[in-house]
Amino acid sequence: MPPKPGVIPLGPLRLGDIFGGSFATIGRYGKQLFAIGAAVYGGALAVVVVAAAIAYSAVADPLDRLFALRADEDPRSQDLTAVLVALGLVALLGLVAMVVATAIIYAAVPAVLQEAVLGRPTTFSDIWRRAWSRMPAVFGAVFLTCLIAMIPIVLAWAGFVALIIGLFAMDGGGSAVLAVVGVLGALATAPLGIWLWVKFALAPSVAVFENQGPIASMRRSAQLVRGDWWRIFGITLLASMIAGVASYLIQLPFSLLGMFSGMLGSANLGDDPNPASILVAMSGYVLALMIGQLVGQLVVAIFPPLVTGLLYVDRRIRTENLGPVLAEAAAVPPQYMV
Repeated sequence: MPPKPGVIPLGPLRLGDIFGGSFATIGRYGKQLFAIGAAVYGGALAVVVVAAAIAYSAVADPLDRLFALRADEDPRSQDLTAVLVALGLVALLGLVAMVVATAIIYAAVPAVLQEAVLGRPTTFSDIWRRAWSRMPAVFGAVFLTCLIAMIPIVLAWAGFVALIIGLFAMDGGGSAVLAVVGVLGALATAPLGIWLWVKFALAPSVAVFENQGPIASMRRSAQLVRGDWWRIFGITLLASMIAGVASYLIQLPFSLLGMFSGMLGSANLGDDPNPASILVAMSGYVLALMIGQLVGQLVVAIFPPLVTGLLYVDRRIRTENLGPVLAEAAAVPPQYMV
């Protein structure tokens, strides 16, 4: 039997070993993982809240005029433009904050696994320093992977839109061409996007474990995935489904609590509420949803990368005989080296 100094045996991993190791890592290093997740996603949420408050103060007057419009009145173009620009800037800032937070998590999880596989203790500060130092490389790998994989996905969506247009506007050969383009575009590009996503799925782990740059990490991931694409695809998909279900179950009570709080707040509104009173009345609902989303996001952000990181370790054990090296690093006695 291979030695097991940490969360996994240092031999080829079965499905149970990978998921068991992921849950064991959460159990042993949950404080570090969830503390980093809460810090980065809480920080991203705080950035969005502050940006939304600044945006609201900047467009309060146009927003009041829009809320005060009667059904037969048209909004002023200046008011609409100001509100839309403010919303767009807040959304863009929120997207950037979430991407940076996710990149830090994707760097922190392999940093934790480096110690978890060897059974060594670690601290929040150690993981944070390691994750922050590797965040640019992980961000680059994730961004390039998304960019490459999104090209066929965007084409697939364009094909589906063309198909829908063709179905609702059957006026001859033009609609038939649109329908064919839609079907062929979806069939040809969606599988390519999935294939590329799995091909580069191990790139964040490579960037942390091997200190590689974004391009080198993607190239290395493609090398490790070769010959085991379907297994990695299936395990990754299963991990994402488990995380999605867990996130939904976590957010459900927060949503119910928010709905109850929103109903209580709405009952106190007068016959002609202003925007400020509406925001105050719905603040409990929004706060509950934000907390639920934050907790659920922690599960979604942490569990799949843990599984992917262990898949990376498994591939190196299978193809590069990494087990004895890890056993030596964990200071396993020689008689257990097999």
